[in-house]
Amino acid sequence: MNPSLPALNYAYLEDFLVRLLNTPSPTGFAAQAVELTRQTLAEFPQLSLRVTKKGALLAVLPGEDAQAEPSRALTAHVDTLGGMVRVIKPSGRLELTSIGGFAWNAVEGEGVSVHMQSGALVRGSLLPNHASVHVYNDVKDQKRGPDTMEVRLDARTSSADETRALGIQVGDFVSFDPRVELNNGFVRSRHLDDKACAACMAAAIQALCAAGLKPARSTCFLFSNFEEVGHGGAADIPASVEELVAVDMAAMGEGQASDEFHATLCVKDSGGPYHNGLSNKLRALAESYAIPYKVDIYPNYGSDATAYWHAGGSAAAALIGSGVDSSHHYERTHREALEATTNWILAYLLSE
Repeated sequence: MNPSLPALNYAYLEDFLVRLLNTPSPTGFAAQAVELTRQTLAEFPQLSLRVTKKGALLAVLPGEDAQAEPSRALTAHVDTLGGMVRVIKPSGRLELTSIGGFAWNAVEGEGVSVHMQSGALVRGSLLPNHASVHVYNDVKDQKRGPDTMEVRLDARTSSADETRALGIQVGDFVSFDPRVELNNGFVRSRHLDDKACAACMAAAIQALCAAGLKPARSTCFLFSNFEEVGHGGAADIPASVEELVAVDMAAMGEGQASDEFHATLCVKDSGGPYHNGLSNKLRALAESYAIPYKVDIYPNYGSDATAYWHAGGSAAAALIGSGVDSSHHYERTHREALEATTNWILAYLLSE
């Protein structure tokens, strides 16, 4: 008979996930998402919460071991892909520079928000410079990139001066619409990487606290804010930590084992193999609790755990996460993968 875990409140997970997805947070502009996460977790007095100097959220949950300093850590990131205004063009439209590693054709036609220094925003759309097939012969064949795409603002502007008069400046952040939909157990949205796993971490904390349980060992949870540019986990993991589990989306595609209905253990990504001992511990926990999981390798991928290692971190590190289809595009996952990932987190928290 399999051991039991605290009851998972999927409605809690889904509610937080939708609110988080609808909170713009391109890397460098994630403070609002961090604050939403802090407010959500503030209902649990067992947690100590601190926003770090880097702007991430660090939550510490005391364990049965009664140690003052955490010996375990989990991390998920709330920052996303996005852009910044690079050039205000003579036409009044905007050229962007990318934040994170997306293909420009993946965001073609998307609605965007330009976040001005005043706190106000201007809406628009990201389009090719040559968008109309009735005018241009190269619409289908033109390469998509920062120099061939532009933001068309929903404002009456036809010059750089008129756009600047709106309050838009070079360096303003630009977020892409998530377009969240819930259908038949599927969650379809941009930025499920990695807000889906951030919601899994929050749901695991909620389930543990609602059951009146403590983790076996004092544990910290880092909700990082610079993962999409490669250094989210490079700071703020306490020196006392001996094990670090990154919780980030599983990459799906041809040649991959991951799918939308399982959690996945990644044993190697582009940074190299993860810690074999910790990975095997997580496998054993999944088997013990009958958690549906896959094992996979990601060829073009890095995580907060590899950033931590590259920064000199010495703890054992591993990576788990829910399967996400079409990563860095218009993504999708399923309730079953989210539940499996959350239960895997719970199993790890309760393990000796």
